[in-house]
Amino acid sequence: MVDLTYLTKFAKNNPQKMRRYISLYLEAAPSAFEAMNRHLNDGDWEQLRIQAHSLKPLTDLMGINSLKDELIKIEDAVKKQQFSSVENLLNTSHTISIAAEEILKEMLNQYPS
Repeated sequence: MVDLTYLTKFAKNNPQKMRRYISLYLEAAPSAFEAMNRHLNDGDWEQLRIQAHSLKPLTDLMGINSLKDELIKIEDAVKKQQFSSVENLLNTSHTISIAAEEILKEMLNQYPS
C-alpha cells in the first residue's frame, strides 16, 4: 500500500528529509479529506476536484498508488459531472489514506528526528 522507493531516491536516503516528507503527508492528508468532505456537503465540486488534485503529488511521493488512482477518479467524475459517484470515491479514498497513515506513522519511527 505504501512504497517509499521514490521518496527514498528523492530524499537521497536522508533520514531527516524522509521524516519531514512523511510528516508532511501525515499533516496534509487529514485536512485535505476534511476539506473535500466539506466541499462535497456544500456541492462545491470544483473545489473538491482541486483539493483531490492537490493531494496527488504527496501520494506519489509516499508511493500510495491506490490512493492516487482514486483521486484521479474523483477528478474525472467531477469533470464529467458524474456527481453521484463522487461520495463513494471519496469514502474509498479516505479509507485508503487512513490505512496508509497508520503505516506511515509506524515507518516514521524508523527515521531519527
